[in-house]
Amino acid sequence: MKREERTKIILKRLEDLYPETPIPLDHKNNFTLLIAVVLSAQSTDKKVNELTRDLFSKASSAKEMFVLGEKKIYQYIKQLGLAKTKARNVYNLSKIIYENYNNEIPRSFAKLESLPGVGHKTSSVVMSQAFGVA
Repeated sequence: MKREERTKIILKRLEDLYPETPIPLDHKNNFTLLIAVVLSAQSTDKKVNELTRDLFSKASSAKEMFVLGEKKIYQYIKQLGLAKTKARNVYNLSKIIYENYNNEIPRSFAKLESLPGVGHKTSSVVMSQAFGVA
């Protein structure tokens, strides 16, 4: 058997053994992915998905979230741990993304991690899931 044939067989087996698993957080776009990941700290994915369903129907972009305001964001997520801090961070990062990044999620670890409430773990998830960066 030739090297290329063996390589194809090995790759197929690896793909079967390690399929790509979707992120367990419900989201509509890269912005809502970022918000869901920020909200998931100290909370279950299931609870985040329950609460963001209504939130994302009202605000699924940085501009819409910024316009919604911190107090209304809090009303949607108040059942989550650290809800007041998370609402403030979501509001402030939405404002920054809207005003400084033309309503687009920054595509670098450094820029993501400069946003309120976004640490390395969150930026790693977003960079991987949204932009395919390993």
